[in-house]
Amino acid sequence: MRINELDYFLSAMMDSYPDISDLNFTPGRPLQVEVYGELVPIITDPPIGALTPFQTEHLALKIIAGNRRLTEDLLRTGSCDCSYGVSDRARFRVNIFSQRGNYSIVLRKLNTAIPTLAELGLPTVLSKPTDEKTGLVLLTGATGSGKSTTLAAMLGEINNKRACHIITLEDPVEFVHTPVLSTFNQREMGNDFDTYANGLRAALRQAPKIILVGEMRDRLTVEIALTAAETGHLVFSTLHTIDAGQTVNRILGMFDPEEQEQVRYRLADTLRWVISQRLVPKQSGGRMPLLEIMGTNLRVNESVIHGESDGKSFYEIIEASTTFGWRTFDYSCLEAYESGVISEEIALRYATKRGHVSRGIDMIRKKQGLSAEDLVKLNLSSLPAAGGPAKGAPAPRGAAEPGLRRAPQPGFALKLK
Repeated sequence: MRINELDYFLSAMMDSYPDISDLNFTPGRPLQVEVYGELVPIITDPPIGALTPFQTEHLALKIIAGNRRLTEDLLRTGSCDCSYGVSDRARFRVNIFSQRGNYSIVLRKLNTAIPTLAELGLPTVLSKPTDEKTGLVLLTGATGSGKSTTLAAMLGEINNKRACHIITLEDPVEFVHTPVLSTFNQREMGNDFDTYANGLRAALRQAPKIILVGEMRDRLTVEIALTAAETGHLVFSTLHTIDAGQTVNRILGMFDPEEQEQVRYRLADTLRWVISQRLVPKQSGGRMPLLEIMGTNLRVNESVIHGESDGKSFYEIIEASTTFGWRTFDYSCLEAYESGVISEEIALRYATKRGHVSRGIDMIRKKQGLSAEDLVKLNLSSLPAAGGPAKGAPAPRGAAEPGLRRAPQPGFALKLK
């Protein structure tokens, strides 16, 4: 297979459905694309049935294109990461990995246009991290939860309002930023630097104001990121954690027990925002992000230094700070449910505390039920009683006393509009 044939099949897969997120090549399975979180087989011309191990290995070698580092990574560690582009149409983040002696390939489609926070439907409070001058801003969540897209939108906002030098360290480069006010230097692992730690150490000598680290994978990277934040840089990075509490614990867990006390103080001094994200299916189709957002204050710093305790958990601190735009996942679930964007099942599935969300859903239903009852009462009060005079007319002779029931009169029907 030649490169132009590979590009043809990739284009055909992208044309098969709207809003494709991933392309999947697995031996024994047909060509598949992921649409709104579900894998769907596709039909091509000429048709391709179940892929053979030879076909997927041949595709992998075409994508690697003889790159020595990628080949060594694949043979030594069993997987490698790279990027691939189909002319000017699309770019992909590629992972090639070994499974049961064969090779599989997953291509994550990258958006070429950088979205804004408003276009993503994200809360306006996410503009505040872009105004920070120093410190550490962390985006967390599972793979495929949209962390990179949110980070790109935040850097795009900085690009439109601040003239500063921004260095990104990525694996691979996903969104290519066009300079507006800011100057971007985007470096890709493997081509421009070997490890995040070395790339970050070098970035400290390259006079940036803002540094984006694609992922904090190890202790050395975290330590240099803390140093960068302490020396007057604003550092953005990601972690594969599900919420603020787990994020802090993951960072501390990268250090030896005797070092953790000092790291707690350093983290309390530098941490500015922890934004956790989950993508959930909408009732109308497609997906939307739910977020947990935690900034920093004295209570947060105290919990970072001394650890969480009763009444001082990060969940409780965030819950008490909703007036500042902070929110828990449960708050986001209930907000999306009340607005009719997600179903009750999805709200409960993605909740942090299901009991809390279940009670919130009951309250929302009760509130909506009372509103309907009040509307019926309002309609009833504006109508004459069945068989009786209009409101304000004199009662006929023989009318029943207040509080006594009258027998319904024949020929009258009560209609509610």
